Amino acid sequence: MPNRLSSSVNGLNLALASLIIVVVFYVSVFGVFSESYLRVGMLLVGGLLILLSQIERSESPIGKLLALVVAACLSVAVYQYFRAASEIETGLYFLTSADIWLGLLGLIAVIELTRRSVGMVMAAVAAIVLIYGAFGHLAPGFMRHAGMTSEELVQVLWFSFDGVFGRPMATVVSTILIFIIFGAVLELLTIDLVLVKLALAATGRVRSGPAAAATVASGLFGTISGSAVANVVGTGVITIPLIKKRGFKPHFAGAVEAAASSGGQITPPIMGAVAFIMADVTGQPYLTICAAATIPAILYYAGLFMSISSAARDMDLETAEQPKLNFAWREVAQIIVFMISLTAIVVAMVGGSSPAYSGFIGVAFAAVLGFALKPDLLTNISSWLKFVRSAGMISAQLVVIVGAVGIIIGILNLTGVGLRFASLVASYAEGQLVVSLLLMALACLLLGMGMPTVPAYLIIVLVMGPALQKLGVPIIHTHMFVLYFGVLSAVTPPVALAAFAAAPIAGAGAMRTAVEASRLALPGFVIPFAFIYQPAMLLGTGYDLKDSAQSILFVTLAVLLISRACYPAKGKKRYVPVGLALAMALLFFGPWVSWVAVAATIALFYLVRFGNFLIPENS
Repeated sequence: MPNRLSSSVNGLNLALASLIIVVVFYVSVFGVFSESYLRVGMLLVGGLLILLSQIERSESPIGKLLALVVAACLSVAVYQYFRAASEIETGLYFLTSADIWLGLLGLIAVIELTRRSVGMVMAAVAAIVLIYGAFGHLAPGFMRHAGMTSEELVQVLWFSFDGVFGRPMATVVSTILIFIIFGAVLELLTIDLVLVKLALAATGRVRSGPAAAATVASGLFGTISGSAVANVVGTGVITIPLIKKRGFKPHFAGAVEAAASSGGQITPPIMGAVAFIMADVTGQPYLTICAAATIPAILYYAGLFMSISSAARDMDLETAEQPKLNFAWREVAQIIVFMISLTAIVVAMVGGSSPAYSGFIGVAFAAVLGFALKPDLLTNISSWLKFVRSAGMISAQLVVIVGAVGIIIGILNLTGVGLRFASLVASYAEGQLVVSLLLMALACLLLGMGMPTVPAYLIIVLVMGPALQKLGVPIIHTHMFVLYFGVLSAVTPPVALAAFAAAPIAGAGAMRTAVEASRLALPGFVIPFAFIYQPAMLLGTGYDLKDSAQSILFVTLAVLLISRACYPAKGKKRYVPVGLALAMALLFFGPWVSWVAVAATIALFYLVRFGNFLIPENS
């Protein structure tokens, strides 16, 4: 009997995951069939998939019972929504007492599903904000709001498109999930493993070897993975042992993978799916977002390479000749398939196709070409089951997470606390831009800790975005500033999810790994400030090519100076304050001071031999 029950749960699990994939394909090709049924139905299917998976794994009868209770709460709340779906869409539905109670059950179920998907931090934030919405009229000071009835609260958060089922949910189910499936297809075709091998081959003669390879591989795959933690787990199991084998300390190996994996979330063309949400929220074209993000992403990885190279310079590393990596013709073809698929996505968007349809084209190219190279995968049942489970589960978790984000956004809009927070920051800073930016950077890091990239970005930009825009910062620069600090919260103690995921793989202490990852990624903490003081570095935002080239030069030199200062050469520490001062001059004091700093930087590079960027093993 238990075996039959387990088999039934497993079968239902696969059916729900398959349903998600089928719906995503349908919406990508034919468009949204019904806003209500798509958004609410996806939440129901995703929530049930998560709960069934946990019932399948759980050995505790109490754990199974609690999962069933949550499933029942979600189901009845969704059923009540569907009963009134047509009236809700027209805004003519008035809640009954049953609606209020069932809506509250639905909100509680979403928070519990979030806890089961990504842990306590995100769930606690959503729960606290929900409680604040209900009882914030009793709060002290600027946090107090005018108050709202339970009917108003549930109406907005559950029975409307302004809460759980708001724009983030719409963007995810209609646009982003196809790119989750795209990443799962690449894993099915084992292209992710070939990318790691390519990175190892490309960095074979670099002294830092596998550490540089981890940076390349994580950057390549991180852009489509949608999660820094997933990227750490996916590529880190291969790269971290190789980094340690080369002679790097365990905590450094984990830090390299964490910092590199986090960078994938800011790397075009997909940016871990954030690019599409940013385009939707800002109202800017997707290609404008990609153009603006390109140079900062390159500079982030250049700084990371420089930091790793500088750290490797004075380490007693294993100098034994590394084995040569030969690529079979099929592996070379897999790399070409990856490039063709990404190119197809971008070309389709340039041609005017929707992001979702462009993602479908990318999946189609990858699948057709990939299975032509590896036809045996077509009949590999275990690989297909893994693909369905992986794509379905990641999609389900993302849907649930943005449902929790919808609760937060709904409450912040109802109470206006985000705008009051912006006014508070402005009053503390007294119009000083640099003070405002520092306060907001700290707030972004705190708000983003423990959260995946998409919800972190959405929550932070809603709270912090108005404060930056009140200071006259353009909208794309505002959103990029917020995104960078939201992403970097994944390596910032005390809650550094990417570093904490890398630490056990490396066999190192979690906090020590997080501190080292922050040190490696330090240029990434400075680059967002350059968005404000050197705004022309963001391409496609209306600046002349000459101004853009000048800004890019200034920021590039500043990033290299900061990276070198993080790991100074033996006997050269006295130059660190000089390098940091020059970096500040390059970024913050206008073009005339910056050009003087350029000349001084070149002289400093020559003086301390900063030019040795790549150090061969035999050097």
